[in-house]
Amino acid sequence: MTKVALVTGGSRGIGAAISIALKNAGYAVAANYAGNDEAAKKFTVETGIKTYKWSVADYEACAAGIKQVEADLGPVAVLVNNAGITRDAMFHKMTPQQWSEVIGTNLSGVFNMTHPVWGGMRDRKFGRVITISSINGQKGQAGQANYSAAKAGDIGFSKALAQEGARAGITVNVICPGYIATEMVKAIDEKVLAERIIPQIPVGRLGEPEEIARCVVFLASDEAGFITGSTITANGGQYFA
Repeated sequence: MTKVALVTGGSRGIGAAISIALKNAGYAVAANYAGNDEAAKKFTVETGIKTYKWSVADYEACAAGIKQVEADLGPVAVLVNNAGITRDAMFHKMTPQQWSEVIGTNLSGVFNMTHPVWGGMRDRKFGRVITISSINGQKGQAGQANYSAAKAGDIGFSKALAQEGARAGITVNVICPGYIATEMVKAIDEKVLAERIIPQIPVGRLGEPEEIARCVVFLASDEAGFITGSTITANGGQYFA
């Protein structure tokens, strides 16, 4: 039976690469997205991967969305928590709204997505929960107290949940990308990239979304069943956790 994989933020950037890689690996893939209808429609046309719209910051929306995915494709065996937002500001200028929006999507969103699928994974004695954190959840980043806190929280959440899921055949792992060549990063001024960002990366280049996707495909596989509670650091040597 084909396993079902659900990827949040799965129609653009790293999420799109993950969705495509999982489909190519033989999974039935559902890609969640929050707001860009045009990009989601284009993604489905180009890849054949069905997209589903809801905000991961809304628990009830997540529960309803997951129910629809499972009605369409079958029970979710692999959950990839990739959706994330930024609301950057130096802390003395950060508003409560900027804080709560990032925590709501990047940290509470991981709970909101994982909680509804957890019971089914326990019943079936199989599950893969893979969360995309960030280098900035490991080392922190000025101007991102909200983002760094949320992404660090994702790591702690995963380590705790891995201990609960282990005997039920569920693995829970984290991937922490560094600077990846997505639209967002490539939109940075070329001079800033060349003079300030890439020199910090020992391998001398940005990562590719497909490199993160390959990590996901491995962690989702049966062969990775002995790996749980782990954090894969994929940043070109920029930071060693």
